Amino acid sequence: RRLYSANKFFLCIDRAGKVDGTRRKNYADSLMEIRSVSVGVVAIKSVSNGLYLAMSKKGTLFGSVKYSPSCKFKERIEENGYNTYASLRWKHGGRQMFVSLNGRGKPRRGHKARRRHPSTHFLPMLPS
Repeated sequence: RRLYSANKFFLCIDRAGKVDGTRRKNYADSLMEIRSVSVGVVAIKSVSNGLYLAMSKKGTLFGSVKYSPSCKFKERIEENGYNTYASLRWKHGGRQMFVSLNGRGKPRRGHKARRRHPSTHFLPMLPS
């Protein structure tokens, strides 16, 4: 699947582990495998290079070679039909940290984003 954000970017992880957003629909690095780890918890893996989406303690997104607790995200389907992904391991001041892309397609730090903000909303789309 491709994770399409409400700001019209596809989430992608390049070979170096950099997380970014792209507007190109058929970009190979934007194809993700979303696996259920437990109830409501998922792991997101890039199909093209095998890197897992992970979040650091500071809330920065990166691609991890090995699967770790930092790669687990709580998936929640919002009222508008979009999904939000919050780090299962890390919190900032008791608040959840979310996967988020800003208006230019760059990842926002997890503690800067809130559940209701459109930058945290993603649609899992089937590849065409």
